[in-house]
Amino acid sequence: MQTNSSENLNDLNSFNTDINQLDAFLNYKIFTIANHTLTPGIFILIAVVLVAAWFAILLIKRVFVGNRPETDTEYGRRYSVYMILRYVVYVISFILILELGGVGLNAFLVGSAALLVGVGLGLQNIFSDLISGLFLLFERPIELGDVIEVDNTVGRIQQIKLRHTVILNRDGVNLIVPNHKFVTEKVINWSHQSDLSRFVVNVGVDYSSDPKLINKLLKEVANNHSLIVKNDPVHPIFVRFADFGESSLDFQLFFWTRHSFIVENVKSELRFAIFEAFAQNGIQIPFPQRDLHIKSGSLTK
Repeated sequence: MQTNSSENLNDLNSFNTDINQLDAFLNYKIFTIANHTLTPGIFILIAVVLVAAWFAILLIKRVFVGNRPETDTEYGRRYSVYMILRYVVYVISFILILELGGVGLNAFLVGSAALLVGVGLGLQNIFSDLISGLFLLFERPIELGDVIEVDNTVGRIQQIKLRHTVILNRDGVNLIVPNHKFVTEKVINWSHQSDLSRFVVNVGVDYSSDPKLINKLLKEVANNHSLIVKNDPVHPIFVRFADFGESSLDFQLFFWTRHSFIVENVKSELRFAIFEAFAQNGIQIPFPQRDLHIKSGSLTK
């Protein structure tokens, strides 16, 4: 009986020794900054905060984005919510790390005065981009997959980040656009709320042409194209007799498509088909002509 009690006492003493050694390790003073001592325990807590933040971001992404493809209509909205919550996790983690490192919020706010001076001296654009990024994430005037036109460049939104947005243009090149351009400048969003957009192809024909035949041929060409919306009373294909031009009768072929990103290719294919249809029906596409009259006469001194 005494032997068991002695063993239990030895185990307890050994356990206490281990606890004391662990406590000594966790509280070992590495160095001191502004009356705040940094210890291995603090670095371990900081590592725990970082790992927890990483897992939280993964969980948020799985909940809001999951395995949805970018073509999903809800993908852009859910991705925006994920981005907002991700930045919230970043901010909370940053504040916790500051507190663990001994840099309190008061000290940080005092230091922010110097940051504001820096903003006034030369960081206005960066600050503007950051605020604009928050507006984009909350208001969502543009979303992932949207086809937009900014600075006379058409492209598809690939990524929306806090400071900039990545756009894939029609040449297959990724453009990095500062976010303030989407807030302070004019931006055309071809696919906002709806992926249907209307476009036009201008055509001029000879004055001897039959306008009714032109109307029929243009509509047939549009109806034969696979990427154009057909048989939709809300989004019809129609031809407008635009004007009596200087050397041609001017027509406009209006059509709707869901493929605004490659619409220039669609227009090109329509022009090929229109040229062929006109050639088969003997319709001439005129070119501007000028008559030059030369007057002859004698010069007198």
